[in-house]
Amino acid sequence: MPDTPDELCMRSALLLAHTAAAEGEVPVGCVVVHDGRIIARAYNQRELLADPTAHAEMIALTQAAAALGSWRLDGASLYVTLEPCAMCAGAIIQARVPRLVFAAADPKAGAAGSVVDLFEPGLFNHDVEVVSGVLAAEAASLLSAFFRNLRR
Repeated sequence: MPDTPDELCMRSALLLAHTAAAEGEVPVGCVVVHDGRIIARAYNQRELLADPTAHAEMIALTQAAAALGSWRLDGASLYVTLEPCAMCAGAIIQARVPRLVFAAADPKAGAAGSVVDLFEPGLFNHDVEVVSGVLAAEAASLLSAFFRNLRR
């Protein structure tokens, strides 16, 4: 069976997560799609940039805003391989992203339902549709392998 549009976009994010892992970063990749095309691609770069805010989502949101010429990302969908943390969830809400798709849940820092749910409808001035679990097994496997190798 061919991939769905969400799976195709998540595969792009997974490729970026592999790049992050190869560079010694926590393997999280993110793409932002607008009008059917990817307008931003990013992966975690906290180690490289020595920046605690250099999460894949934060970098991708900045790129997407530049591509659209606006901080309002109306009509965009953000695809990320790991459930966003509170910082990234807040940025997604502030950017007015209407749709979030993530792969693996994050039981330690997830802010889309695992630890807290900042995307609960009506909680803020902007609601985000959340789709979870798209290619979750692949994303979780990559994360598990990365952390297993770190402990060796």
